Amino acid sequence: MIDRYSLLRPWLFCLDPEQAHNLTLSNLDRAQRWGLLDKLITKPIADPQTLCGITFQNPVGLAAGLDKDGKHIDSLAALGFGFLEIGTVTPRPQPGNAKPRMFRLPQAQAIINRMGFNNDGVDACVARVRRSTFWQNGGVLGLNIGKNASTPIEDAASDYVLAMDAVYEIATYITVNISSPNTQNLRALQGEEMLRGLLRKLDDARKRLSDRHGVLKPLFLKIAPDLDQEVIHLIADLLIEYGIDAVIATNTTVARESVQGMEHGNETGGLSGAPVRAASNKVIRSLKARLQDQLPIIGVGGIISGADAREKIMAGASLVQLYSGLIYRGPDLVNECAKALRQP
Repeated sequence: MIDRYSLLRPWLFCLDPEQAHNLTLSNLDRAQRWGLLDKLITKPIADPQTLCGITFQNPVGLAAGLDKDGKHIDSLAALGFGFLEIGTVTPRPQPGNAKPRMFRLPQAQAIINRMGFNNDGVDACVARVRRSTFWQNGGVLGLNIGKNASTPIEDAASDYVLAMDAVYEIATYITVNISSPNTQNLRALQGEEMLRGLLRKLDDARKRLSDRHGVLKPLFLKIAPDLDQEVIHLIADLLIEYGIDAVIATNTTVARESVQGMEHGNETGGLSGAPVRAASNKVIRSLKARLQDQLPIIGVGGIISGADAREKIMAGASLVQLYSGLIYRGPDLVNECAKALRQP
């Protein structure tokens, strides 16, 4: 499949990145409906990993952001991921930021996006999840939730609680996204006072939902790579204090040193792909040192090869997620990473 993707990639890279993204996913859906993906994709062999009471079929997952609305669940699952995370979804639909809002930096194997949580709203996403074969068959599906852009930051917790309420029944786990750089002031939620208030309200809401549904769903937090050690340690301590089950490290970066002088290198938004790898791994190592195995870390950011995935595990992650690497390497990256992480 990687040879086929290498042939397709130059053509896709001639298109606007967002147009290419949507076209690729539409064609992936078509191939899945026609039964072609099973013939074209080499899937990883089973390598079950159990964390937070969840059994992941292999340790390589899809990161949030690629399928914001849950429109492509079954076709993405057919690529061999051990788990999928969809979203970010918000309580109400919103268009996101003005276009163009996604840019490739091929020299750096990177992407800059300022999408702004564009999505159809949480209710539409939940309905799509229920219709998916992957979910109906018990596939591991995380729901990544955020706040609407129009909601003041001081009221952010109310949006997260509304979104959690909506996804709780259908999500295998729920990820709280407080680290996107593309919603104004969102990263302020990583500060001690605001994060403590948010986690307290989420903890209360989860207890209420657990009583209602008879199950306590795992809750994950996704953090930024642009944090100093003091803030990372503070977040780690609050994760333990409020019973958060895992941490996803990391989101995109606002740093631009590695792409200075490149075309689109100064575009605003979050930088992902190879340039974020080192910063992501540094955060993982810092979390690992502070948490001391009290809760697991999911590593994401800059995985372009199986060796990169292995580096995340060596830094302290238990699972990994892919996004930008798929744009540059294609679907075979899933199997390559799964092979690199398979225990002998």
